[in-house]
Amino acid sequence: MKAWAIDCCPGSLAEGYATYSPSCLGQLFEGRKVSHILPYDPPHTDNEADTEQFIENRRRISISGVQEKVSLRLEKNVLRLTREGEQGLYILKPLPRDVKRAKQAPANEHLTMQIARQVYGIHTAENAMIFFKDGTPAYITKRFDIKKEGEKWGKEDFASLAGKTKDNAGADFKYDSNYEEAGSLIKKYVSAWQGEIEKYMGIVLFNYLFSNGDGHLKNFSLIESAKGDYLLSPAYDLINSRLHVNDSDFALCGGLFADAYKSEAYKKYNHACKTDFIELANRLGMAPSRMEKLLARFLEKPPLVASLVHRSFFPESEKQVYYRMYETRMDSLRKE
Repeated sequence: MKAWAIDCCPGSLAEGYATYSPSCLGQLFEGRKVSHILPYDPPHTDNEADTEQFIENRRRISISGVQEKVSLRLEKNVLRLTREGEQGLYILKPLPRDVKRAKQAPANEHLTMQIARQVYGIHTAENAMIFFKDGTPAYITKRFDIKKEGEKWGKEDFASLAGKTKDNAGADFKYDSNYEEAGSLIKKYVSAWQGEIEKYMGIVLFNYLFSNGDGHLKNFSLIESAKGDYLLSPAYDLINSRLHVNDSDFALCGGLFADAYKSEAYKKYNHACKTDFIELANRLGMAPSRMEKLLARFLEKPPLVASLVHRSFFPESEKQVYYRMYETRMDSLRKE
């Protein structure tokens, strides 16, 4: 889809907008009238000047992950690449390389993040679709670990909290765990852990339902609050990873449990079912009544999911694939 031929907000997917809606501008860009078209050609084009700027920018950015990421700042109403010594406030993800359906990755992450927020009430990082000058899509998200003054909030991902590094746990250290152990980190480091465990379980359920096999230890974090304590950070990097790579149901190699427990339904259908998630919530100390209420939201099929998929920036054929994968996981989750 051409960047100049859109008919819904590239942020909220609200209908009737040819650029960012006022509410999206308020949430993502502090109310400034920012264009949905970047003043750059995409990386790896014949525009050597722009390509060199991106290469230099990537040398400075300190955010982990295999997908290419670029740091941006907002200068007046224009997004630009950060310069040496500057703190970036936005992360730009151009098209990835060496994955299936690479051109659909920005639409995938954007749609999945919007469903998480709008349908399931998950607190997510602010995000939107954005486009290079030639219409090539990209994904942009606002950093939540930067204060208005430019200083950083304290932030620790779960790999750091678990003491796992490449040196002591190997190259795949961020996958070397299970969701029971990961959730236990919240109980260890958060004083008011009950509410944060509930948020954590919501993200674990969401990742399963929307085939996000990339929910590893570095994609969960605790962040400092204004009161000085630590809470679960807004969700980030939510994407249907199975559209791009042949991954497993769960990113963490140990699956849901520290003792490799599987319910009878899991053994029968070879997929996790609602009983398994209820058991995980119980082990993490979540009140059964709260888990029952949370799970009920995920066992419904809200019309808004289909509506957001329809309004997304996927091609029509990919919209159908995305929604069918959601329905398949829904069937697995409902089994007993």
